[in-house]
Amino acid sequence: MMRVLVTRPQADAEPLVEALQALGFQVLSASLLAVEPIAAARIDLDGIQALLFTSANGVRVFAELSAERGLPVFAVGDATARAAADAGFARTESAGGTVEDLAALVVRRLDPAAGALFHGAASQVAGDLKGLLEAAGFPVRRKVLYRTRPAQRLSSGTRRAIAEGRLDAVLFFSPRTAETFVKLSADAGLSTAFASCHAVCLSQAVAAKLEALTWRDVRVAAQPDQDHLLRAVQAVGAEHQ
Repeated sequence: MMRVLVTRPQADAEPLVEALQALGFQVLSASLLAVEPIAAARIDLDGIQALLFTSANGVRVFAELSAERGLPVFAVGDATARAAADAGFARTESAGGTVEDLAALVVRRLDPAAGALFHGAASQVAGDLKGLLEAAGFPVRRKVLYRTRPAQRLSSGTRRAIAEGRLDAVLFFSPRTAETFVKLSADAGLSTAFASCHAVCLSQAVAAKLEALTWRDVRVAAQPDQDHLLRAVQAVGAEHQ
């Protein structure tokens, strides 16, 4: 049975772990980023025509801070759109890809004259959604709703699994997670322990952060979403049979 390490924050990791186990993988989870809502964040939706989310965490924190569920939601990908639907938003649409895809979707669907856009964001953002939309004439109100705090060390179980060569693949969904993993692996003296292990990444931007480690190979999902990443993992698994 192929052994896989999931590095997502806990709330995001749980459905991924379930999906991997259903596919027959043995799964170890090590959350490398902790999500910290900014409790003092005040949400002003006056004049807003739509909500934009670039992560499921943004949706979940927004839903804790605001009772608003009537505005349409435009999400960067399917997982974020599902999180919005789960939170009670009736109108959700997924761009199915990147920040650039989300900006293009908004430009196609909305009119700048109809009002501003609200982006519920993390303290560190990937891409320039605000800049892309402002260039198209949309006023954008970006509000930092949460921050992510990197882990200070790998768990003892994760260190043992790496050191003993018990991992066949490690999954990465964000550049920051990949950066954190590289740093913590180096801190644990494990930088050379991945020569027989695959890295499976959501995007090329994520893969680029893993270059300091030597991998058996680095796979990138055909499209930046969980379904395509799972397909990449299955392709690796087929080679191990």
